[in-house]
Amino acid sequence: MILAGIVAHGAWSARRNLPKQATPKPVAEPEPAQAEPAPETYFQMSGFDGLPERLEPRFDAPPEPDPALAALAQLTTPERKAVLDILIDAIAPVQLAAPVSGDAALAAMPATRRVGSKPFAIEGLREDSREWEIPAAGYRYSAFQCGVQLANRTGALNAIEYSEFVMKTQTFADAIGGEVEFAEMQGEVARAKELDQFASAHDAQISFKLRAVKTAWSPGYVQQSAAGQGFVPSATPGRMLLPGTQPGQHGPILGLAFDPQAVQAEEPEQTALYELALSLDVPQVLRTETPFARMCEIAIALAGSMDGVIIDDNAILVRPEAMEAIHADLEALYDRMDARELSAGSALGRRLFS
Repeated sequence: MILAGIVAHGAWSARRNLPKQATPKPVAEPEPAQAEPAPETYFQMSGFDGLPERLEPRFDAPPEPDPALAALAQLTTPERKAVLDILIDAIAPVQLAAPVSGDAALAAMPATRRVGSKPFAIEGLREDSREWEIPAAGYRYSAFQCGVQLANRTGALNAIEYSEFVMKTQTFADAIGGEVEFAEMQGEVARAKELDQFASAHDAQISFKLRAVKTAWSPGYVQQSAAGQGFVPSATPGRMLLPGTQPGQHGPILGLAFDPQAVQAEEPEQTALYELALSLDVPQVLRTETPFARMCEIAIALAGSMDGVIIDDNAILVRPEAMEAIHADLEALYDRMDARELSAGSALGRRLFS
């Protein structure tokens, strides 16, 4: 009896220490087969049973476009919208004596679209629409402009990078027979430093950690719990994303990360996770998505359902009053970014904070 008790206690302890597992989804029972209708009934109901009638080929009108194919074409067609903006770019206009084809412009473009650590772009003024866009074959352009971003998360544009920008732009202008005009280097470098200082002061990235209190979590349990809050898997192991809901939100609202080695283990469901991280890249997300409020709601919901606690990077418990203080600071930060016309989640904001 003593030996049996010891064995039972050992089995109970081992089971108790196993990571929490995902709840298996119920398997749907197959529907019972229905009897095939009599031949006369089948032919009488043809065309009225929800199936489309057979269409004979016609030559007097074009076929209706497939909505799915149209959506796919829209997704796979690259955007040619203008990207340069004087707020965050140093721009050099290129004047032409005669219009230049898009094919010639593409052939004259440099092999790389970067100057040092900064993005470099060339735009053309399309002759028919009179709009700036990335040059494309089959169109003619009456003018061009080349630009380099003044600052990003790698720092401000420096004199060496500006000199490289001048050389790339001059080479392009010579190839298409254009005349280019450059702004004075010292002024552009000064603008870059000022913009970089503003960006550094407003580059807020917030993260919460969820830590298991008693029982560890399996990767499947974490993924299932996060999916219940709207997260979807990403291409990176151990990372999930909360997609945006509003037009103009190109990136995720929040990120959720845990140990990628746990997912790639031979038996991932036997791997124990004790911590996961929720993250918000403030300048990359539209203010109207209320990302921090959603981050707090999700953190509280996950902590409650997964038997965990919310902590910061210093392992200090994050309480509701601390969340309210962070929210107030973020509202002031949003106001300053809006006043500078570099709103969080906007095209310029995402470029500057990248």
